[in-house]
Amino acid sequence: MTGELIKVEIRAFKDKSFSQPLGKFELPVNPEQFSQSFRVAYDQQQAAGSQGTDPEYKATKPEELVLNFTFDGTGVLPVKIKPKTFHKDVNSQVEELLKVVYLMNSETHKPNFLRLLWGNASFGDQNSFDCLLKDLTIDYTMFATDGKPLRAKLKGTFISYVETKRRIREEGKRSPDVTHVRTVKARDSLPLMTQRIYGDQSYYLQVAKVNGLVNFRRLKPTTDLQFPPIDKTLV
Repeated sequence: MTGELIKVEIRAFKDKSFSQPLGKFELPVNPEQFSQSFRVAYDQQQAAGSQGTDPEYKATKPEELVLNFTFDGTGVLPVKIKPKTFHKDVNSQVEELLKVVYLMNSETHKPNFLRLLWGNASFGDQNSFDCLLKDLTIDYTMFATDGKPLRAKLKGTFISYVETKRRIREEGKRSPDVTHVRTVKARDSLPLMTQRIYGDQSYYLQVAKVNGLVNFRRLKPTTDLQFPPIDKTLV
């Protein structure tokens, strides 16, 4: 049994934690194609006189998602939210899209944070792709006799965005040279938590300073604490 055609949605958010929605844009026509790009960066410097390299891992670059889609203003595409009406203005569709994905938000002074969704299609984690617009190309391909555009081909490139605290939690790294975020549990103490992270509880004063703890002997359960890269010279 077939159901209603699910369209791609681009949802806009004011904040980096994606908790304050601002609106959304639904593509009139689903993408002709989309592609995902994954890149790993290495340091490939080669020593003088050597014949090869031993690439050293630097970082995993943010994922990129490219959508190719069409706006049509010939009057053949129905408007989902307005029964028996049809898209007839390409320019208005472009303007609406730019407001969501491109134009600077007057409150935050930067473009919106975005979330792409397409039913059960996996753009990323949990069938969504949290991102920022990297670039957008619009090619107008059909025109009315008065020069008004009737069709446009669009290519949008979106770069993955993961809020820092969430990224740290998801990476789950245990190395002492990266920042960790841990939630205080009952009977936890700062020296004990520091011992778990660094293998040495003597760094707990550095952790207390970073988190602005006045009374580090009484930690409040469910509180999130940051454990930064350690500076052994301060111990």
